[in-house]
Amino acid sequence: MSAATSNRLRVLFVDDESAIREVMKIELPRMGHDVVICEDGLAALKALEKHSFDAAIVDLKMPGMSGWDVIDHIRKVSPESEVIISTGHGDMEAAIQAVRRGAYDFLPKPCKLFEISAVLKRVAEKRTLTNKTIALETRLKTFEGSPDIIGRTAPMQRVKTLIEKIAPTDSSVLILGETGTGKELVARRIHDLSKRANMPFVAVNCGALPENLVESELFGHRKGAFTGADTPRKGLIEVANGGTLFLDELGELDKSMQVKMLRFLESGEVRRVGENDAFHVDVRIVCATNRDLQIMVREGSFREDLFFRVNTFEIQLPSLRERKEDIPDLARALISRHLKRRDIPENILAPETIAVLQKYDWSGNVREMANALEHAVILAEGGTILPEHLPASMTRGGEAHADRPASIALPTAARTLREIEMDVIYQVLDKHKGDKPRAANELGIALKTLYNKLNSDQTRAAG
Repeated sequence: MSAATSNRLRVLFVDDESAIREVMKIELPRMGHDVVICEDGLAALKALEKHSFDAAIVDLKMPGMSGWDVIDHIRKVSPESEVIISTGHGDMEAAIQAVRRGAYDFLPKPCKLFEISAVLKRVAEKRTLTNKTIALETRLKTFEGSPDIIGRTAPMQRVKTLIEKIAPTDSSVLILGETGTGKELVARRIHDLSKRANMPFVAVNCGALPENLVESELFGHRKGAFTGADTPRKGLIEVANGGTLFLDELGELDKSMQVKMLRFLESGEVRRVGENDAFHVDVRIVCATNRDLQIMVREGSFREDLFFRVNTFEIQLPSLRERKEDIPDLARALISRHLKRRDIPENILAPETIAVLQKYDWSGNVREMANALEHAVILAEGGTILPEHLPASMTRGGEAHADRPASIALPTAARTLREIEMDVIYQVLDKHKGDKPRAANELGIALKTLYNKLNSDQTRAAG
């Protein structure tokens, strides 16, 4: 990733002087930007109907519609665009007025090329900082797992070695593993060890995106693109520009979105919903799934060309059952994270509790163990965690599985399988106090599938 690529902007240049327009038509692309040149305010308004811009350089004094009117329109339809005023009639009063109307900067004419280049560089840096902030907010909302990759067993050492070899490259990576094995943690580690570490890391749970908003969430939309699109919005791919885009639960994308994702991966171009023209973004793609994509390819539910595109390197994460020797260290790390303390007592886990943890069949893997230990920490009230502090389902017998709902009584009256299924779903939701991601994990289904079943049930009940 070059600095020029990460600083590339979409620029609207509006000026009524043909000589200046001809110079900018050559020089702005030479600076590394995409540019649309307009001769007056009306042409600028038409351009804003078709395109989104990172920056707009607007002459104040033009025949017909003034630069001020153009600025007001930009603020209304594209508030994320940074406006730079240029005028040969400028003075301090005009500069103050421009700032009050939301202008980013003020350049007196004739504008020198190095001044234009410098102000656009500052716009690019501000855009990158904004994207990092959005990415950080997304990361804080979705953060799961220990911040470190814990594991001294051979399977985890192989994973760590692969990460160290793959991270410095820009190659796409596919992370495979059961639910709760720490796929997002591995993706973050790849990002942190890459040359993109100082740029955004954006995690997208493809299974949790509403079906009717998937394209808008990923690619963004312009104002008025569809009902409810009251403001323009950056897509998460654009937010990740210069950094890493992590697509979790990739197998949950439907075929139409698979086509759009493949087109993006092949061209590096994003087209916001409702816009005609595409623009280039530079992101590294890391994907993850707990599904067998090769089987899905054979069944026709996943595109083979997309599979090959995302699978340059493959990392297979072991289940917790395959690395039980790591459980004591991992358990202590999870407790430390929950307590927000590094100096936890050496005897925080009783030896017999460790034995229970290592004997248990963790079909929910690290995520399930984190939930079980959170439960135990609360009951232990700051003391040593004993087996009785663990969830009862873990100590009822060796064959118990904490990720299976409690058995329900068979119905005495005739009922459909659908009704029985919904009873189990609502029981598990009650158990987790409405926490849908945890309920979906315990039920062994994708979060998107859970939402679909709940919406279908509510629609049926309303009808």
